[in-house]
Amino acid sequence: MILLKQLLRFFAQALSRYQDSALLLFRLGLGGMFMWHGWPKIIGGTEKWAGLGKSMGTFGIDFAPVLWGFMSSFAEFGGGLLFAIGLFYRPACLLLVSNMMVAFTSQMINGTGLQKASQSLEDGISFFGAAFIGPGKYSLDYYMRIEKPAEKRPQSPF
Repeated sequence: MILLKQLLRFFAQALSRYQDSALLLFRLGLGGMFMWHGWPKIIGGTEKWAGLGKSMGTFGIDFAPVLWGFMSSFAEFGGGLLFAIGLFYRPACLLLVSNMMVAFTSQMINGTGLQKASQSLEDGISFFGAAFIGPGKYSLDYYMRIEKPAEKRPQSPF
């Protein structure tokens, strides 16, 4: 048991040295995919935006579907871009969380089922957690001094 604990501690310390690099990879990967998914929606124009915006009817909001559809498109593409480069990172995370929760809720209410809707839920949970973790030091927020370096936590004796 003690050997396993030492091995796990060694493994954790070895990987934690690359935390900022891993956050960069995470941001570029997930943010890039959201940009890729959002781009066709951004360039789709008013017809595409109106179709997307109709999902707000799930919440009883039936006015201005073009506006809501554009906002969803912007959240995906623009939010993905901000997430990827680490600029206004935490607000971008919250924007993406809200967009994913609307997508998840409307998918579930419209009967697509958890198999289809789970991606929106998983992405929303990822962005929610990312908002608390921060963008890491390889981000524009860090270089602009919006974010400060993470403080080292004292090691637990347990």
